[in-house]
Order: sequence, then C-alpha cells, then structure tokens
Amino acid sequence: MSENRLRVFKTYKLYVGGKFPRSESGRVYEVSTGTSAAGAAGKGTWLANAPLASRKDARDAVVAARKAFGGWSGATAYNRGQILYRIAEILEGRREQFTREVADAEGLSKSKAAAVVDAAVDRWVWYAGWTDKIAQVVGGANPVAGPFFNLSTPEPTGVVAVVAPRESSFLGLVSVLAPVIATGNTAVVVASERAPLPALSLGEVLATSDLPGGVVNVLSGRTAELATPLAAHQDVNALDLTGADAALAKELEIEAAQNLKRVLRPGSNDFTADPGTRRLTAFLETKTVWHPTGALGASGSAY
Repeated sequence: MSENRLRVFKTYKLYVGGKFPRSESGRVYEVSTGTSAAGAAGKGTWLANAPLASRKDARDAVVAARKAFGGWSGATAYNRGQILYRIAEILEGRREQFTREVADAEGLSKSKAAAVVDAAVDRWVWYAGWTDKIAQVVGGANPVAGPFFNLSTPEPTGVVAVVAPRESSFLGLVSVLAPVIATGNTAVVVASERAPLPALSLGEVLATSDLPGGVVNVLSGRTAELATPLAAHQDVNALDLTGADAALAKELEIEAAQNLKRVLRPGSNDFTADPGTRRLTAFLETKTVWHPTGALGASGSAY
C-alpha cells in the first residue's frame, strides 16, 4: 500500500426509519477524544463530525418508531429473540471496529475497550434469551374465588424515548436499548452527546440485521435540545431518563406530564452488574382478561 495514500474518513449519519439521513438542519459538531481513562475532561484528538440533529429529526424518528410498532409488537417473542441474537452475531464480527471506537470514545485502553465490547455482545444475547420467557415470569393465571378465571399478560407500552448514558457510550447504550425492543417496544435513542460515535455505528449493525426499519432510531446532538421535545411529544408513550442529569431529568418529567407516559428515572449506572429483569418490565403494561366458567353440558365439556 502506498505511504502517500489518503485515509478515507467515515461519515457518520443518523439512523432513522432504517435509513441513514444527515440532519435536516445540515449541522454537525466535532467529536474528540475528550475524556481520559481517569475520567478527566479535556480537548483531545479529533475523531469525526457527528450530525447535530434537530427537533425535526426527533419528530421524524417518532413517526418512524410509531409506524414500526405494530409489526414489531405483533411479532412472536421467539422471532424477536432470533433478531436480537443476530445483532449479537454481527457485533461479534465487527468487534475490532467497535473496540477502537469505544477506546477512543471512553478513553480506555484497547484491552479494556475489548472487554466492554464483549460485555455488550453478551448483553444482547442475555436479552435475546428473555424475549419468550418474560411473559411467563410476570404474567399467568391469577387465583380468584368465583365462577370465572382471570389471566394477566404483559404487552409493550409503545414508543419509548431513551436518553442514553453519557459516559458508558456502548455497554450502557446496549443495556438500556436491548430490553426496550426485546419486549416489543420501539425506540428513539438520544446518543451520548460527548461520545455518540459507537451509537451511530450501532445503527449500521441494526440495519444489517433482521431488525425492521424504525424499531430503533438513533439521534446524535445536544441532549437537552432533543430530549425535551421527545418528552413532550404526544405520540411518545414512555421515557427512559438514564442519561439525563438531575436538572434535565426534572425538566423532562415535567414535559412528560403533558400526557400519560411511563417514566424510568435515573438509577444505578453500573452496567457491568447482572441486569436482572427491571428494565424488561419497565415498559410493559399488564392486560387482564376475566372469563366466566361455563357449566358442563350434556357432553361433559366446558363451554
């Protein structure tokens, strides 16, 4: 290879409706290696220009998520699990790329970044295994006293706006996104403002998996600028505030009160811990069906 060959720099784009648009505003912002391994902020090496998404981009993402919700929520749990597992397969094949991006984004050594990527792949597999089991854990027949039986089943809430973790730009992102879609919801993700590149590259993985377009939509830009209209949007059904600081989280909760939304407040950000089922159940609604028990007919069968 010629020593004079110019490097082809990657153009990062949003991921909306299964496509890769630039921001409708035409704006970008510089992303640099701004955080050291010790977590100290500073001006580092330029990495790329990321799209600076606008409110219009956020609205477009909600439209795409709503359009995809019917098909995704209606898919079998087994099929959703297969697709999540396929995402893990593709990530495994692109391990070297994501190791490099995570190392740059989070100021980690190559070995630590590789461990983060491995954990993220395993996290997709973890949630893939839960897709056809969570209904049995949180649903089932209820004990009732009377001439009827009672069944409860979980159903997805709808479109979930996710404020991704600020520091854990990849493992944290996967940890908050995977359970949302595993349970049949669709998502609009506001990527880490400081380190959006792993999230934008994840869009490429999702697009080449079997995940239908619009199930996940990824935006990069100013967190407050994007999260505020999403929280107030009447067609957003739930809000994950994991990546919001205390002041922004309070503002988003106020905006979310304009219509009925489920809100998952910021909690522990130790994404290396056993994830449990908390995030799987955060965006599920319980539907309960009551049915009378019939008398036995002449044939001896219930009706």
